[in-house]
Order: sequence, then structure tokens, then C-alpha cells
Amino acid sequence: MEREYRSGFVAIIGRPNVGKSTLMNKMIGEKIAIISDKPQTTRSRIHCVLTREEYQIVFVDTPGLHKPKNRLGEYMVNTAMSTLNEVDVIIFVVDIAAGVGSGDKKIAETLADVDTPVIVAFNKADKLSSEDIEKEINKFKQFYNFSDGLVISALTGKNLDELESKIVSYLPEGPQYYPETMVTDQPERLIIAEMIREKALQLLKEEVPHGIGVEIMAMKEREDKPLMDIHAIIHCEKKSHKAIIIGKGGKMLKQIGQKARMDIENLLGIKVYLDIWVKVSEDWRNNQRALRELGYEQ
Repeated sequence: MEREYRSGFVAIIGRPNVGKSTLMNKMIGEKIAIISDKPQTTRSRIHCVLTREEYQIVFVDTPGLHKPKNRLGEYMVNTAMSTLNEVDVIIFVVDIAAGVGSGDKKIAETLADVDTPVIVAFNKADKLSSEDIEKEINKFKQFYNFSDGLVISALTGKNLDELESKIVSYLPEGPQYYPETMVTDQPERLIIAEMIREKALQLLKEEVPHGIGVEIMAMKEREDKPLMDIHAIIHCEKKSHKAIIIGKGGKMLKQIGQKARMDIENLLGIKVYLDIWVKVSEDWRNNQRALRELGYEQ
């Protein structure tokens, strides 16, 4: 008897900086969601697709749940929360190396009112001994009585095959929502903008990154050679931030561009000429029109 095809949507949630984007990128084998050691890296819902012969998993990488400080922050939290009852499975990622915190407890309280099945993924297990892992899981059990969970390392790939099997066990029978060659529903321009923002997050000082957004103004392949011209603007909120982003003699902006260009060329499979400008857009994170133009729909 032929096995029925399974498909469904899986939300990856957790407090900021627990490894949600790393996990999703590792599972689908492509770099789609940006990664940084700074919290609130992911700003919108990203659909990534893992297609196998007998099933298709559509991952939704949501922004980390946190207390919002502006309209962009409100959008990020609302995006994450609205996902929970719309999916077939929730993966609750916990940074076991950092220890269970108040943010984990708040998410656990939220999940208590959700009917969707939850798999707890205790991430960053590569950083702890078995004894310390057990201690942290026991702490977690004191405030969240989960029925399904496992210890993983998104960085090394530990137990990700088992996690995939657990996910599939919860999926309903259903159609293949996306073509098997498709790994994300995100437009190329948005992915490229996020790649530039990722490098800025990695290179800039703490006070600047959350005040930046990246807009792709133009993308065009040259007719006379295999080269893609990309023109981008980094929006920041203060003149002092603009000076930091550009750096002395343009050094910082050049570094951001060089690192981003390598990822963009890997994505597009073509050489890229990347031209980045910096523009001061005061308080853009509280400006609905600016948020919409930068891809954060309200």
C-alpha cells in the first residue's frame, strides 16, 4: 500500500538569540535566515521549505519574542504570536547553554493556551556536559510540563535527523505546497537585503545595528557580461550612526559590502557589483510607511 504524502507548517519559536535561524538553515541545507550573535536578528516571518520523497515541511522562522520598544518591535512580536495557532507543529528552541531564563518562562506561559503540538529543542548542547544538560532540563520541567523534546545542536547537526522525524510524525496528510526545488518563498531582493543587514549586525557596535534597515534600490544583470549590479541603501536613525557605518575612510562600509557580496554571489550563482549607500532616516522604526517600504508589513 502506497504511503500517504504528509505536509504542514512548523513554527520555530524561542527568545532572541537561541539559535532559531541557525537551526532552520541547517535543516534545509541553505542559508536563508540571517544569523548574528545580537538578539532580534530576524524581523519577519520567513518560510523555508524542506522537501523529501514522502513529505514536505514548511518552516516559519519567526522573530524572537521580546518586549517591544517601538512599532517595529510590536510588529516583530505580533508576527511571532500570530503564527502559533496557524501551524501544525511548534518547535520551542531553548538555549540550554545559557540556562533557562525568564524569557523561556514567558513563552511557556503563552504556549499553555495553544493547542498546537510542541516539540522542545534544547539547543547548543555541544557546549555542555551531559550532567549539566540534565540539570538544565530539570529546571525547565519545573515550569513547563512538555510531552515531547530532545537535546540538539543546530551548529553541529546533533540529533537533527531525529528532530525531523518527530516533526513528520505530527504532520497531517496533505499536498506538496511548494515545488521540490524551492527552498524559500522570500523574494531575492529581501534575502539580499537581509544578507547585507547580517554583515552590518556582525561588524557594527552594539548601539547601531537595531537602528538599521536595508533597502535594495535596483538589481540588474549586465548584458555584456555575467555580472549583477546591485544598488542598496542602509537606513539608519542618526547622523552619528551614519559615520560609524561608513567608518574612517569608508573602511567599515567596504567591509560590510565585501562580506555581503560573497554570500550574495553564492545565492545568485553570478558575480556581483554591490554599491551601498548610507542614508539617515530618523525614527524609521516608528514610521509605518518606512516599515512597509523596507518589507515589514503592518
